[in-house]
Amino acid sequence: MNSHRLAGHALVEALIAQGADTVFGVPGESYLAVLDGFHEHRDRIRFIACRQEGGAAFMAEAQGKLGGRPGLCFVTRGPGATNAAIGLHTAFQDSTPMILFVGQVASDQRDREAFQELDYRQVFGPGTLGMAKWVGEVQSADRLPEYVARAFHTAMQGRPGPVVLVLPEDLLTTPTAAPVLPRVEPAQAWPAPGALRDLRALLVQARRPFVIAGGGGWDAEGARALQRFAENWQLPVGCGFRFQDSFDNHHPQYAGDVGIAINPKLAARIREADLVIALGVRLGEMTTGGYTLLEAPRPAQKLVHIHAGAEELGRVYAADLLLQASVNNAAKALEALAAPPSLAWTAWARAAAADYADNRVAPPVAPLDMAQVMLTVERLAPQDSVYTNGAGNYSGWLHRYLRYRGLQHHGRTQLAPTSGAMGYGVPAAIAASLLYPRRTVINVAGDGDFLMTGQELATASGYGAGRGPGRLISLVVDNGTYGTIRMHQEREYPGRVSGSDLFNPDFAALARAYGWHAATVECSDEFEPAFRAALAADGPALIHLKLAAEVSTTRSTLSAIREAALRKRA
Repeated sequence: MNSHRLAGHALVEALIAQGADTVFGVPGESYLAVLDGFHEHRDRIRFIACRQEGGAAFMAEAQGKLGGRPGLCFVTRGPGATNAAIGLHTAFQDSTPMILFVGQVASDQRDREAFQELDYRQVFGPGTLGMAKWVGEVQSADRLPEYVARAFHTAMQGRPGPVVLVLPEDLLTTPTAAPVLPRVEPAQAWPAPGALRDLRALLVQARRPFVIAGGGGWDAEGARALQRFAENWQLPVGCGFRFQDSFDNHHPQYAGDVGIAINPKLAARIREADLVIALGVRLGEMTTGGYTLLEAPRPAQKLVHIHAGAEELGRVYAADLLLQASVNNAAKALEALAAPPSLAWTAWARAAAADYADNRVAPPVAPLDMAQVMLTVERLAPQDSVYTNGAGNYSGWLHRYLRYRGLQHHGRTQLAPTSGAMGYGVPAAIAASLLYPRRTVINVAGDGDFLMTGQELATASGYGAGRGPGRLISLVVDNGTYGTIRMHQEREYPGRVSGSDLFNPDFAALARAYGWHAATVECSDEFEPAFRAALAADGPALIHLKLAAEVSTTRSTLSAIREAALRKRA
């Protein structure tokens, strides 16, 4: 394998050595030698050709979330790279390991503004403060395996995140005998023993402790250790925004999701806590309720922040204790902390779990009750199902009413963008179905969200996603509006609708054109038969849910939001 071959082939061999068997992308002339390498090694690795680079990057991001090793995406220079930027930004904010390979103009054409030329260190580099952990451009064919190994290390170590590796076209056609490097594993840090003693002392002194778990990098052992820590100390646990599978939602210590549209009782409980242990989460704007659940920069609660990235600790909050450690090792260390014979907060923790259960009881809504839709999905779908969504008010029903299985049972069950990226859910679902064909994958998308990347239904059909034994199902919530924007308009400028109306196709007919099974549902009684049919279908299926625009969120209507805003102005 290490005799002279094209550098493009050597790159594919290096990916195989890292354990990769699937990559996503949109082909481009700038990396034809790599595409030829995928053909050469087609019995060991496959290239999934997507319909737009944004969709391909979302698929790679989902791959990184599901597997824990970097998701892989290939795009061409210029427009291809900039289209993929949305997936890169999602991976950064979600702490997901990912590598974006970008074809580049030939070396002898650099700095001439050649066709589609960009300087990717400027486009994606550290100066962007949120696009990539590292941007490298390979200058020598013989050093290509070194760059690939570094990219994998960088994407996985510390706080996981995306890396960009730039590939000049002429370099990829250069012969090289450079050997590929062995599979890399990330270095994992353990919390210091002294810091653990300090943490235990804070816990023993507490009367109302609360754990917020989440972030990237979790594995099954870490999730099990977190659960045992919570059980040993009888701690209420909430999950950070769109990391709800970090802790099993069926567990009696689970208190709910800490994010957008948080249960008001849970928000009050976190404010009333006298100790918050943040494990793996960044404590960003969404998880902290706009930095109000924990006041920035010095919270009223005592705060312990445990995170893999040194740069994240102390970024916003002046915590009482900072521990830099890999999240799974930290959870294992916490599991070993001995709890005292009696704990002062057991009734408080039971009340938190009761509040979560009460929050899943909703008043009926007609004609289509989205709460009942979600409860029906949970009741009928296999326990190891993967759920995906993008951004929009519709996702509130998923977050509030669906109980995610902890990732210690079946691996990740929630794929959702903390970056709030519209269009994420459909590509993520397709990637999950292709990578784990035995698992059922259920996407919930809004109408605006769906049409951002809906063309990837063709990718699913072309590569056989959802053809078993697991199913691929997309639920499209059609209320004819950019619902989140319309909600904010009614709050800030009541009755003055501008730019938020949508003019939609027949989504069921559109799905059938792509070769999907499809049905339309307009009232609650129609949903269960349609969903059972989708689960029984011999291919991917879409259910078009027609919802009135008036039904704005899980807690309010547009009329109520508008009336409240008008009263404030009176």
